[in-house]
Amino acid sequence: MAGAPFPTPAAEERGLEILASIRQAFAEKGFDGASMQDLARAAGMSVGNFYRYFPSKAAIVQAMCGYDLAEIQGEFAEIQSSDRPMAALRERILMHFGEEGMKDGQLWAEITAAAMRKPEIGAASLEMEDAISGFLCAIFARVTARSEAEARQRYDGQCQLLVMLVKAMAMRTAQVGPAKPALEAQVVAVVDRILNDISNDTAKG
Repeated sequence: MAGAPFPTPAAEERGLEILASIRQAFAEKGFDGASMQDLARAAGMSVGNFYRYFPSKAAIVQAMCGYDLAEIQGEFAEIQSSDRPMAALRERILMHFGEEGMKDGQLWAEITAAAMRKPEIGAASLEMEDAISGFLCAIFARVTARSEAEARQRYDGQCQLLVMLVKAMAMRTAQVGPAKPALEAQVVAVVDRILNDISNDTAKG
């Protein structure tokens, strides 16, 4: 991802360790509330050394997007190789609607808010969402016996909607707790309709 601050494998590994250690502090205090001093303290580093890895808070967000995307890519690879990829995908999506969503929902909320003020963060966020849509389309291509390019053209809107639903539900869970059954049922119904429609839209011949 653009703006990745890791010049060597060793520095990259250390950078990932720092991201893991500051993640909660960044989510709790927010983009504006968390100072570089706060984040360096959370990482157990001096401010000067911290700046060597992350020269700005925008660079931290960009790196976090890249870090999360690498994890998500691994999850999608497992789903893609599953005997029942759509069922595995549905299970993974629904995990974000409950307690699982609380882990990342607050951070996503902060990144989304910062993206409205900082173009570079907005670009990183959009790049991440576009990559996730690509992972989804790879699964849909397999299920419908289409090329990935054709699946991307055909299902891009559905992919964007799924990404939006997952983010929205995770952020809501982090802020006010899990959705009430009536709301969750409506969202799950939308997810099921999208997945069922795509499953039934196999290529002819």
